[in-house]
Amino acid sequence: MNITAEKKTCAATVNVEVPADKVASERQSIVKTYITQAKIPGFRPGKAPVAMIEKRFEQEIEGELANRLTQEAVDAAIKQEELKVLNVAAPEAPTFTTEGTFKFETNITLAPEFELPEYKGLTIDVPSAEVTDEDVTNSLTELQQRFADFKDIEDRGLEDNDFAVVDFTATVDGKPVAEAIGKPAGFLEGREGHWVKIEEDSFLPNFGPQLKGLKAGEEKTVTVTLGEDFPISDVRGSDVAFAVTVKEIKLQELPELNDEFADKLLPEKGIEGLKEVIKEQLAEEKRKASEDAKVNQIVEQLNALVDFDLPEELVQAETQGNIQGMAKRAMDQGMTQEMLESQQDELVENAEKQARTNLKTNFLLQEISFKEEIKVEDQDVLQRIYQMAQQENKAPKKYIKELQKANAIQNVRNSVLIGKTIDFLVENATVTGETVTAEKTDA
Repeated sequence: MNITAEKKTCAATVNVEVPADKVASERQSIVKTYITQAKIPGFRPGKAPVAMIEKRFEQEIEGELANRLTQEAVDAAIKQEELKVLNVAAPEAPTFTTEGTFKFETNITLAPEFELPEYKGLTIDVPSAEVTDEDVTNSLTELQQRFADFKDIEDRGLEDNDFAVVDFTATVDGKPVAEAIGKPAGFLEGREGHWVKIEEDSFLPNFGPQLKGLKAGEEKTVTVTLGEDFPISDVRGSDVAFAVTVKEIKLQELPELNDEFADKLLPEKGIEGLKEVIKEQLAEEKRKASEDAKVNQIVEQLNALVDFDLPEELVQAETQGNIQGMAKRAMDQGMTQEMLESQQDELVENAEKQARTNLKTNFLLQEISFKEEIKVEDQDVLQRIYQMAQQENKAPKKYIKELQKANAIQNVRNSVLIGKTIDFLVENATVTGETVTAEKTDA
């Protein structure tokens, strides 16, 4: 078999020519199978003339022969060139020549080549998972605010912690924001009946405090400098002028923190019982945040230690999936199709950046799992599938069939492997921070 391979970054183009004697041998083997199995009227099984079999099943024999020769040749090419294959494209222009040989060309996507950095002993700084009295108090305050009543104020101007119900429009350099940037600007195009709390971080930085002293019915133009993290990139760093009319002033009246208030949320628990439930919930949230911090820091450090090229075919596919996910989340949060289209370039840029990070991380973790001989047992996969089925509120057996139909079982196995590898890295990391201090104190 004549095999040549042209290697490029994360790809290879393989040309193959199968000799005539090999083609003839494989064809003869396939024809023999058809002779024994084919049902031809007037002939007992296995007794029909070979020429008749070859003519009647010509297309089927040629197709099976091409598939068999292609698969065998690709396997030989992978072994000969020692290729780390991710995907093999369908052969281009497979041809049976007049000389009896079989030729084809195929493109193969290859895993990136890189040297693993030192991945044991990474230092991670983990925040404390301890729940303080202040944490519980803040949660109780949030509950009070959620169930607060609002009293109309008519005899004075706005003060700290009041709520102003306002109408506003916004301009940049004297033009409406959408006109200035040439595309939709979301809430910067104006709002009616918008609630703003008179405090520094409410709505936009320093927006609320500039309204202090205004009474219902009064107007004022306030200027806000938008930060570099503002969602609409075209106005980042710009001074935006808001023409504001105060329609109403509301005073927030918080309910008392007593057993009566607690019973509305958790009957018969009382305020102390409510505090205990809040403390348990906060402890679980902080535990999860602590675990997430470990994973995020491990991944960030690992990615920073090495750089390598990625298969562009995979990057494009991953980017497209990210775009769809980001767009759905944005629309779920209230963005319109028009607003999404106005930020398309930024959306694509962020989606591709995330795709490259995700793919690089997966390649690194898979290589580490191979080197450390980290294995995934069938029971591990089943356990993960049962968890996924529970989250989807589906019967496990039905969910498994859905995964099998979508050829997604291997994806689950890979996900479990990645998780095990991250656990290995965390176990072999040097952990610092408040968590370590707390553990030493407890001991």
